[in-house]
Amino acid sequence: MSKRDFACCFTGHRIIANEDMPILLEDLKMTIEMLILEYDVKYFCVGGALGFDTMCAKAVLELKETYPHIQLILILPCKNQTEKWKEKDVKIYNDILSKCDNYIYVSEEYTKDCMLKRNRKMVDCTKYVITYLRRNFGGSAYTKNYAQSQGKTIISL
Repeated sequence: MSKRDFACCFTGHRIIANEDMPILLEDLKMTIEMLILEYDVKYFCVGGALGFDTMCAKAVLELKETYPHIQLILILPCKNQTEKWKEKDVKIYNDILSKCDNYIYVSEEYTKDCMLKRNRKMVDCTKYVITYLRRNFGGSAYTKNYAQSQGKTIISL
C-alpha cells in the first residue's frame, strides 16, 4: 500500500447556496470522519479555491483537533492564485495556508492549464474523492469524471 491508499481530495463549486451550507458542512464533516475511522485516511488534499475548497480545508482543520494525526495538504495551482480575490478571502486563504501541514504549487505563475494540472495532481495522489456538484460541466465535473476514469472511489455530497 502507498500513501495514496490513505488519501482523499475534494472537488466542488466555488459558489454554494446559503441554504445548502449548513447541511453540506455537516455531511462533509461526517464523511471525512467516516474516512478517518473506517478507512484510516490520514491525508486530505485541497485545491485552495474559494467555496467548497475553503469549506473542506476548514473542516479538516477542525477535525484535526480530534484527530491530530490527519494532515491537510494544499495542492495549489500557482503562487499568484489570490491576486484578484477580495481582501477577506485572501485573509482566510492565508490563515489556512499557515495551518496546513504541507503545500505545493503546480505552477509558479497562472497559466491557462494550471487549474487542470492542480485537479489532476490531486486525483492522482489520492484514492478517495469527495465531490459537491450541482451541474455536469465545468472544472469540478471534469475532475469527477477524471477521477472516475482513474478508478477512484467517488463520494458525492
